Amino acid sequence: MTSASDAQSLEALVREAQGGSRAALEAVAKAIRQQIYGLALRFLWHPEDAEDATQEILVRIVTRLGSFRGESAFTTWVFQVACNALRTTRKRRMEDRAVTVEDFARDLEQGLSDESVATPGVDERMLWEEVKIGCTTAMLLGLDRDQRLAYILGEILELDHRTASAALEIEPAAYRQRLARARAAIVGLMRARCGLVQPENPCRCRRRVATAIARGHVNPEDLLFARTEEQVRRFPEVLVQIRRLDEMQRAAALQRSHVMPGPSRAFDDWLSRMISETR
Repeated sequence: MTSASDAQSLEALVREAQGGSRAALEAVAKAIRQQIYGLALRFLWHPEDAEDATQEILVRIVTRLGSFRGESAFTTWVFQVACNALRTTRKRRMEDRAVTVEDFARDLEQGLSDESVATPGVDERMLWEEVKIGCTTAMLLGLDRDQRLAYILGEILELDHRTASAALEIEPAAYRQRLARARAAIVGLMRARCGLVQPENPCRCRRRVATAIARGHVNPEDLLFARTEEQVRRFPEVLVQIRRLDEMQRAAALQRSHVMPGPSRAFDDWLSRMISETR
């Protein structure tokens, strides 16, 4: 969440950028890129697809910055541009494979194995982390695009209902209904199948590693989400806190706990080039 002082500083940078400051424009783009990327990553699942979408969104924001009139907070306008772009973007690789929430639930009943997977040079716990983040993010693809955006904005990014409904350009009452449907689907799935959310469920991340590798969802030599041993080490403590929450709160808390990767260095190089070529 952005603090009031950070928001004021960002609004000041926006005004400087609108006045022609290229340095301010680059500062604005860098200030919002992680929020946009985080939204795109959860919406599309694959980091490369998220980077492509984030590039498209940032180009829209930079080239349309002059149209921002301050009628809402700048970040609200940013989310509005981002949501419009994601809602209408072409289908990406994981969306083509996406199944319904119900099918996802049935799939989690299968493919469980207690056998260790031989992955020389890779800490087995990193594979568990990769499955954890990959699985709980992939289940969002079972929602239609409108519900998926509502869930990510409200439950994971924790935007207030007024900001989220403005970003989606719908009435607050309609947003609350959309969010409630999305929340019910995800909570129902995780409560019925996920062993992290509901300890008595048999599905565990370590028990799905072999199936995830066999299906090409996890590549031990190129992990997409599990980046540091520190995030693996901390998770047992985080899980204790999550399980103390009410059942309806556990799913979103688990998804918020993920340490998601940021854009690549190549992305930042692209961003600097894009800004230098603007205007």
